[in-house]
Amino acid sequence: MGPVLNGLVKLQRVENRLRAVKTKLARCRRGVLFQENQLRTLQNGLEAKQEDIKQTKLQTGRLEMDLKSRDEEIEKYRNQLNLARTNKEYSALLTELNTAKADDSKIETQVLELMKNVEADEVACEEIRSEIESQRIKVDEIRKDAESKAIELEKDIAEIQVEWDAATKDIPAEALRFFNRVADTYDGEAMAEVEQVDEKSQSYSCGGCFMRVPSEIVNVLTGKDEIVCCSNCTRILYLKESE
Repeated sequence: MGPVLNGLVKLQRVENRLRAVKTKLARCRRGVLFQENQLRTLQNGLEAKQEDIKQTKLQTGRLEMDLKSRDEEIEKYRNQLNLARTNKEYSALLTELNTAKADDSKIETQVLELMKNVEADEVACEEIRSEIESQRIKVDEIRKDAESKAIELEKDIAEIQVEWDAATKDIPAEALRFFNRVADTYDGEAMAEVEQVDEKSQSYSCGGCFMRVPSEIVNVLTGKDEIVCCSNCTRILYLKESE
């Protein structure tokens, strides 16, 4: 290979190392974000449960006021029963009284169910608070560990970036732009070695996408120091030094 392709192959090795460390740094930060999201989910769950308790208590309060009003109505019917002058009047008032008592009983049952729900939700809130506290401790530990690792990884990135910049000095600007464009497409893998499939038939393939590479392209790479791309994946093709 000539100086351009040779320089690009060397740059590829540095590119791989640089991206690998950047990936570790991103994964490190994503780990913190994931745990923070877990904590936020728990906090949102607690707020939702507390809102349920609030609304249930409001509903219970309204029903208890309704019960008070109905108790007064029942007491009124009882007083009227004592003053009834005819059997017909007494029977009608008794029906009204029994209906009011039945409605009263239904409301009392509703109130009891709502109070049970409040108790269950309050127990659930305590459990969520305990989970939040545990998760908060976990987040603090992971964040501290991630910050420590991030410092080391950022240091490694800075050092490799110096190597990357040095590796690009002798590469023509247009070739470097093309390399970067292809690298961004394939997560850093801009170069693809031409691999010989069959010695007897002189068949070749792209080491990136494994599609056939015409022998004419191999001849160009053998004789010239210029960028030739795979017609299928557009990676920059190169031959081993021995070839």
